[in-house]
Amino acid sequence: MEIFVDADACPVKEIVVTCAKTRKIPVTMLFDTSHVYADGYSRVITVDKGRDSVDVKLVNLLRAGDVVVTQDFGVAAMALGKGALAINQNGLVFTCENIDRLLFERFLGQKVRRSGGKTKGVKKRSSLDDEVFLKAFEKLLASRGQGK
Repeated sequence: MEIFVDADACPVKEIVVTCAKTRKIPVTMLFDTSHVYADGYSRVITVDKGRDSVDVKLVNLLRAGDVVVTQDFGVAAMALGKGALAINQNGLVFTCENIDRLLFERFLGQKVRRSGGKTKGVKKRSSLDDEVFLKAFEKLLASRGQGK
């Protein structure tokens, strides 16, 4: 098992690395060229700044049983299709049961914005959000036999 992070805008990179170190799970962080990152533990892959370039590289590296941290529903859907697990920065575990609804809601939001409408923005992140993610992430790792 390896943990892959769609890391460009990921607010939980440090939490992921801390959990992974404790369990000796390798982590790969994927960024585009507008970011520089090093944490002393993760493998860092930098790709061109093209649209979806990080997403394509991440999905191409995935294997069944890996874990993906992403806020992108499309990446999560492709991860599930490859037999990987996926979780977002708020602790939502993507499943075959919820991904279709999430993709449809994303489609509807895009349609509203394209027609000039407004959709609800993202709320400011709090320490409670980090705690919720940590609990869900640890539970996800434990479900893969990677508990403490």
